[in-house]
Amino acid sequence: MKKSVVVFTSFAFLLALSVPAVAQPSSKAVETRLIDNFDNVGSQDYQVPGKTADSTETHNWNWAVQASHYIDKENGFPKLQYFEGMPNSLKYFKKEGEQPKVLGVQTSYLRKGENWFEIYPENEGKPYEIPFVGTVTQVDFWIWGANYLYFVDILVRDADGRVHTLPAGNLAFNGWRNIIVQIPSYIRQHSRMRSGPTIMHFVGFRFRTDPDEYVDDFTVFLDQLKFTTNALSDVFDGYELKTIEFGDSGSNGSSSTSSAQGDAK
Repeated sequence: MKKSVVVFTSFAFLLALSVPAVAQPSSKAVETRLIDNFDNVGSQDYQVPGKTADSTETHNWNWAVQASHYIDKENGFPKLQYFEGMPNSLKYFKKEGEQPKVLGVQTSYLRKGENWFEIYPENEGKPYEIPFVGTVTQVDFWIWGANYLYFVDILVRDADGRVHTLPAGNLAFNGWRNIIVQIPSYIRQHSRMRSGPTIMHFVGFRFRTDPDEYVDDFTVFLDQLKFTTNALSDVFDGYELKTIEFGDSGSNGSSSTSSAQGDAK
C-alpha cells in the first residue's frame, strides 16, 4: 500500500514538472477607491475606465440637496455648505498643507411626519450618477450624527437600470462615525449587453425622519465617501474587444470584393 502511494506521488510530481509554468493574471485585485473626500469642490478628478479598454475618463461633479414637501422653503431650507474639518480618526492621514473639508446640510420642516431629503451629485445643474469600478463589496463613509432618530440610506443603480435603496442605519448618536454598507449579491453590477447601462452607479444619500422626531432644526455632515472593489472581476482574455467600435460596414467589404473581382479577371 505504501509503495503505491509513493509511486502515485512521484508520478504527480513529474506531471507537475511537465506542465509549462505560465503566469496567470489574478482574478482578484481588492482595493479601496475614494469617490469624494469633499475637499476639492467640483474637481474630484475621479477616474474610471473609458469606452475603450486602454482609456480612462475623468469625472467631476457638485453636490446638491432636495427635500420633501414640508421643508421650510421660505427660510432657505434645505441648506448645503462646505466647512473646514474632518473626523479625528482621519487626521493622521492628513498631508501637510491640505485644507480638509466636510459637506454639511441643514434642514427644517414645518411639521413632524415622514419627511425626507436627499444629497446627490449633479453635473451642469442635472443629477449625475457616479460610476463604480469593478465588483463592489461595500461602500463606506463618515457621517456626523446629531443624536436625532433620522434614518440613512444609500441609493445605487444596478446594471439593469433599477435603483436599490440600501439601509445604512440611523443617526441616533453624537459626533463622527464610520458607516459601512455591504452590497448584496443579488444586485447586478455588470451587464453582458452592449447597449444601455453596463455597470452599477452611485445615485445619492437619502435621509428619513422618524415620524415622532423633532424636525425644526437638524444638521448632518459627510466625509470620505469610498468603496471596496475587486477591480479585475470583469476583466477576461479578449477584454479589449468588448467595447470595440466598428467602422463603415460597407467600405471594407466593397474594397475586398472589388479586389477579388480584379484578381479573377
